[in-house]
Amino acid sequence: MEIHDFIEHFAEQFDDTEMSEFKPETVFHELDEYSSLIALSIIGMVDEEYGVSLNANEMSAAVTIEDLFNTVKAKL
Repeated sequence: MEIHDFIEHFAEQFDDTEMSEFKPETVFHELDEYSSLIALSIIGMVDEEYGVSLNANEMSAAVTIEDLFNTVKAKL
C-alpha cells in the first residue's frame, strides 16, 4: 500500500476540491468540501479498496491524510 495511491482514492471522494489540495500533510477536516457525508464515503472507500473497517473515532483522530493512511496501514 502506497500513500500516493491512497491519496488518489481519497481525493476521488471529493467532487469540487482540486487534486493539488491533497497531500500527505493536508488537514482534511479543514477542506471546504469535507462533511460527514464525505467521511462516510472515505470509510466506504477504505473498506472496499483495502478491506479495513474504520470507525468514526478513527476518522476524528486522524488530522492529516497521512495520519489516516497510517491508521489504515496498521490495520492491514
